[in-house]
Amino acid sequence: MISEHSKGVAEKAKRLYAERLQADLESDHLNRFVAIEPESGDFFIADSFSSAVANARKMYPDRISFVIRIGHEAAIHIGGMSN
Repeated sequence: MISEHSKGVAEKAKRLYAERLQADLESDHLNRFVAIEPESGDFFIADSFSSAVANARKMYPDRISFVIRIGHEAAIHIGGMSN
């Protein structure tokens, strides 16, 4: 189960993405990953999920960030194609 703190981080990060980052990031960084640290509003763009998280942790080791794949509904897709 997801903690209330984690839910709050996700909600704030999604709001920051939609209101401040989405238009610029989707035009310049489509398909890359962005880790958003919602308390500061700082964000970290990388080519992989793990690199985005690592960059956020370097700056904010005691905070949780939320990762979005730029231009996608989900950061990671699990599963295969159906026939």
